[in-house]
Amino acid sequence: MNRDVTNVLPPDHQAFADAIEAMKRYQEAKDAGAPPEEVERLKILAESLFQAINDYQLQVLGGPGYSSH
Repeated sequence: MNRDVTNVLPPDHQAFADAIEAMKRYQEAKDAGAPPEEVERLKILAESLFQAINDYQLQVLGGPGYSSH
């Protein structure tokens, strides 16, 4: 399996910053007692951003479920 690490997102990539900021907004809303619908919306957004990063990294590295051909 050929793994191309040149396309892996570096830790300082904006995608990580966006995901972390989304997680902070979720936690702040939860701590502040925001309406449950808003807390859930922010949770789903944060989780989806982290999942997108994970999926991309797995694809780049040829992880499970991804084929390079």
